[in-house]
Amino acid sequence: MNTVDDLMTIIRDEIGLPVTSADAQLPLTDVVGWDSVHLLALCVILERETAQPISLPEVLEASTLQEIFDVAVGAERA
Repeated sequence: MNTVDDLMTIIRDEIGLPVTSADAQLPLTDVVGWDSVHLLALCVILERETAQPISLPEVLEASTLQEIFDVAVGAERA
């Protein structure tokens, strides 16, 4: 996963939400269909994709999909 667009593709393909690149900057509460179950599913998917553990406290602090991407990429590069 190299860009936030890659994250959007994962969310569309694996979670089934119709997100676009523009949604990456929206507050999570404004992302259509987003809920806590999707957040947990995304964490599992990101751990699989990056082959690294994702910090759940950091993800829970994220307020946008961009911030979740930043946490995941930070884990991947660590």
